Amino acid sequence: MDLRKLKTLIDLVAESGIAELEITEGEGKVRIVKFAQGGPVAAAPAMQAYPTVVSAPVPAPAPEAPAAPPAPAAAQGHVVKSPMVGTFYRAPNPGAPVFVDVGQTVKEGDPLCIIEAMKLLNEIEADKAGVVKEILVENGQPVEYGQPLFVIG
Repeated sequence: MDLRKLKTLIDLVAESGIAELEITEGEGKVRIVKFAQGGPVAAAPAMQAYPTVVSAPVPAPAPEAPAAPPAPAAAQGHVVKSPMVGTFYRAPNPGAPVFVDVGQTVKEGDPLCIIEAMKLLNEIEADKAGVVKEILVENGQPVEYGQPLFVIG
């Protein structure tokens, strides 16, 4: 899907009363979500589009091996990993309350954070219900594909 079409869809969602729009075109899939608090409109292309973008940077994070220590925490809970390369944000916009805190109970599908990739805001949802035991990334920190973000117990 070209950028002009994507921009038009984002504008239509922003101006309309709908909160979310998902479109599949060929092998591509786009999900546009309007935040209820009057925050930004986000478009999240399907993850199939990311491997080509992600494949080059993946070898680079070898120095980031110290991020591996959360692996022992995996024995104590389910680790939610980043599905893409981008910037991690705990809240939908600056000044807004965070999506989740340590100790908070989440259900499957609850938003945990946002990862900004290529100027698009991608909401990351819990893939398992439980209690947030650990948040492994600081707000505004860059994240890599497969990097652990949360531990849910």
